[in-house]
Amino acid sequence: MENLPKRLAQQLKFVMEIDKLKNIYRQNLIADASRRENDAEHSWHLAVLAVLLAEYVPEPVDLLKVMKMVLLHDVVEIDAGDVFCYDPEAAVGKEEREIKAAERIYGLLPADQGRELRELWDEFEARATPEAKFAACLDRLQPLLLNFHTEGGTWRIHGVPAAKVRQRMEPIAQISPVLGEAVEQLLQEAIARGILQE
Repeated sequence: MENLPKRLAQQLKFVMEIDKLKNIYRQNLIADASRRENDAEHSWHLAVLAVLLAEYVPEPVDLLKVMKMVLLHDVVEIDAGDVFCYDPEAAVGKEEREIKAAERIYGLLPADQGRELRELWDEFEARATPEAKFAACLDRLQPLLLNFHTEGGTWRIHGVPAAKVRQRMEPIAQISPVLGEAVEQLLQEAIARGILQE
């Protein structure tokens, strides 16, 4: 790649670096419960959810911006690793590790693109804009769907009680009452079926 224009070479280097997301495994099982989901699959799934569910967000969002956020929000896990959301001990030092990773990974890109994507990552992490809130909503909804469809999946494996799941899902209803109601119905059904413990 040394003969390519510098900008293109930097972009392709970033593309190959983020291929490593395929080897970062999350706690969630995929829907057929045959294996754990990787970060690349998770990001793709969120992008599809964004396209399909944007109509349920009362406040208008820039869908392209949301898709960029969800496709690239987890690239920091290449260096920082995935942290299970229900494990507070594993989250110690997470913010510092992820900031360092963001600097390195987004820094592989040409300055303008690196800055744009880093700013989107920072925005996602801050959860202050309508786009970031919707992206974060999807980031919580997708694992819930996988856990529901794998008969409790990681909830069962790690003994996660309904109260903790409900607490984690609370922001969804604040962003979208329709999606919040759907989440509550799924949680009630999961409890009734015994795949999530009270």
